[in-house]
Amino acid sequence: MDDHQKELLKNLPKIDEMMLRIEKRESLAGFPREIVKEACRSVVDDLRGRILADRGKGVPFRLPTPEKAADRAAEIVEGYRSYRLRRVINATGVILHTNLGRAPLCREAIERVVEVARGYSNLEYDLEKGERGLRYDHVRGLLCALCGAEDALVVNNNAAAVLLVLNALAEGKEAIVSRGELIEIGGEFRIPDVMEKSGARLREVGTTNRTRLSDYERAIGPETGIILKVHTSNFRIMGFTEEADPGSLVSLGKKHHIPVVDDLGSGCLIELDRYGLEREPTVRDCLAAGVDVVTFSGDKLLGGPQAGIILGKRAFLERIRLNPLNRALRIDKLTLAALEATMVKYLRPAEALADIRVLRALTESFPDVKKRAKRLAAMLRRALPEGSEGMDIQLVTGVSMAGGGSLPTREIPTILVGLRVAGLSAAALESNLRRRETPVIVRVAADRLLLDVRTLDPEEFAEIRDALRAVLVERKA
Repeated sequence: MDDHQKELLKNLPKIDEMMLRIEKRESLAGFPREIVKEACRSVVDDLRGRILADRGKGVPFRLPTPEKAADRAAEIVEGYRSYRLRRVINATGVILHTNLGRAPLCREAIERVVEVARGYSNLEYDLEKGERGLRYDHVRGLLCALCGAEDALVVNNNAAAVLLVLNALAEGKEAIVSRGELIEIGGEFRIPDVMEKSGARLREVGTTNRTRLSDYERAIGPETGIILKVHTSNFRIMGFTEEADPGSLVSLGKKHHIPVVDDLGSGCLIELDRYGLEREPTVRDCLAAGVDVVTFSGDKLLGGPQAGIILGKRAFLERIRLNPLNRALRIDKLTLAALEATMVKYLRPAEALADIRVLRALTESFPDVKKRAKRLAAMLRRALPEGSEGMDIQLVTGVSMAGGGSLPTREIPTILVGLRVAGLSAAALESNLRRRETPVIVRVAADRLLLDVRTLDPEEFAEIRDALRAVLVERKA
């Protein structure tokens, strides 16, 4: 440490002096003293770190004035009042965008969440019997009726569902899985790691691209707990491939008295191939094949809240429900309210397709998408303030993606609104839109801003127009 650094460290702002300056500000009246003090300490610690890291860089470091240091601490305190989790407008064309919260809830689901949240509810109270009930009963009947299951259980996400099922049915035993299904999805979620935490022992069979029924049968022994089939989620193996279908695995399981579990991942209730998309096995198809337990997500192709749904044979579901892990992984009342409202939509498939935004985005026809793109383009052309430089807006043919590990090989035709503003790079425009009060998240390609209307709700068009106009007005000023 040189003499200059020692001098700077000696003259760091005093925390007590910073606090005295901050406490005089009306905007911070009422904040606990401990929070203000911690913000001041954070500023000083940051300055100290920068001084120590400055050695040998040749650029003299200057300390801020006590007033400037206090300003920075006040900004930190005031920042605590700003919500970090915010609604954004998804114009990327990735329908189930994991980073953007995956499936938006339908209107009825939002209303049910608000209704249940504003007061008490019968979460675990049986109104008919006047005694304690089970929270799962609110959606059990719906799920069983819609999917053809004997019983249903819901936990907080599909990773939790897989963990719980493995622990309940295969702890201390082997779980047989095809090598080609030992997947990793976003957030470093790996099937082998989940199996290890569950207490089940992984038994790989087959090869990456080919796993035959005979491979499973040869692996069965006294230590076998379950046969596990895993949806490959965000990738597909093409070409020289082979896999055992669920029906064959069920027959094998029955022969050896071993339960078969199918982790479907996305969990589809609608036959998407009717709408020009690739065939995705539905939950009902899987259960009809005789699979003992099925798990899937609530916030992917189902279009509801984050949840892990477990369906199957009553005897196995009872063992899973009584597992102590179930309480640690159980679903909360707000998620239950949203899930119930979403499932009610599926009682009328036409309503589900129209009102569940994920399904609507996946199945909307290309002509309808183009019609909406033209409308958005016309609105944006009117956003240019008087006296501003030119703006080039064109319709661009492109593709949307399902996202969220769903339909990974399917590119969905779409129309994008391409936007260029004279004197402003696409990167700068993207950054400005992303930093609005309601952020607009877009694509950028070939120095052009791209907005995919397939993931936009018509009600968001005006917000995008106003955000663009604000950016242009600020730039002009």
